[in-house]
Order: sequence, then structure tokens, then C-alpha cells
Amino acid sequence: MLVVEDDIGIATQLVRGLTRGGYRVDHVTTAGEALAHSVPDVVLLDLELPDGDGVSVCRKLRERSGTAIIVVTAYGEESDRVNALDAGADDYLVKPFGLAELQARIRAVLRRVKPGGDVVRHGPLTVDLRAKKVTMRGHEVALTPKEFDILECLAVDPGRVVSRQEVLEAAWDSHWYGPTKVLDVHVAALRKKLGVPGLIETVYGRGFRLGEV
Repeated sequence: MLVVEDDIGIATQLVRGLTRGGYRVDHVTTAGEALAHSVPDVVLLDLELPDGDGVSVCRKLRERSGTAIIVVTAYGEESDRVNALDAGADDYLVKPFGLAELQARIRAVLRRVKPGGDVVRHGPLTVDLRAKKVTMRGHEVALTPKEFDILECLAVDPGRVVSRQEVLEAAWDSHWYGPTKVLDVHVAALRKKLGVPGLIETVYGRGFRLGEV
């Protein structure tokens, strides 16, 4: 992932939060550096850069690759959104925003831009995100809606550590104030149904991830 942001304070927070979330993150501060960088999976692009217009950078990135581009900016006017989206941005997020929302937007654009992104295969597990269907070694596994939401949160980026709060917000909502133990109950039930020890790993003090099986 590439963060293109000239505000060092904002960039530091983004890099720290996304790195903790399991992403490999590079940071540049100028349009020139962004265009010279190797093509990442995702670009988080500020519109106001010291050496160029972010919309122009977006257009040039889109001309050369299919990388996912999320504009992150303080500009929230409709015209700014239209210009960025017309230039090839996949999404547009206005500052300030929460890390959980940003990560949800990242997962969403990756599903859209990756070929076959609606179907995730991880070892014996197959998750059809559109049909809401899960199979293990070719046999369908019946999950409750909450169990599927938890699994989807982990499956869209296998191997990445997903925080407990992020899973709660994905499976319930951002206003969940109940006991977090409910998550452990659902994860335990999900593990039992999938029937593969070690598939869903608990990373103590951080969250959960799909492990190698």
C-alpha cells in the first residue's frame, strides 16, 4: 500500500494504523514520488500535494495501472468528488475519518479491482462473498449471518491480523456497546463448523486472522 500524503502527522497515523492491521505500507509526500513508485495494490491519495494536483496524479496512475485508488482529503465538495472519480479514483473519503472505516473501504475496493475478487480461496476453504456461500473441501458449510460476516472480515485479506474492534464493527455495527465476549462465542461456533484446527488463529492482544493450513 502507498500513502501519498504531505502532512507528516496524518501520514504517520495512517502508516502506523495500517501496519498494525497487517498491511505493508510505504509513504511518499509528493506527486513526483508517487508517480515514480512501483505499483502497489492500493494508493491512498491526498489531493493537495506540494508539487502537483492530486487529481492529475490520480489520472496518470489510472492510465498506467489498475491499482485501487482511494482519495483521502479534506475537500468534501461535490465537484471535488466528481473530479477525482472521473479521473479514475475507486473511492473518496473525507477527513477526518476512522481507521475502521478506511480499512472497510480498502477491503471493498480490493474486492472490486481484483479479478475473481468475489470468491476467496484459502487452503480447503472457499468463500463466495456475493452468494454468501462457504464450502470446506467442496462441502457447503451452513453459517449464521453473523458467522459469515466474521469469516468474510478475515477472508478478504487472508493472513492479515484483524482487530477485535474491526470484526465487531463488521459483523454488528460501529455502535456496538455490548460485551465483546459475544465475539468469542461466535468465533468458537465458527471454528467448530469449519472443522479445521488452526484455520482461524487468535493473535493475543491484537485480534484474529486466517492461518496457513
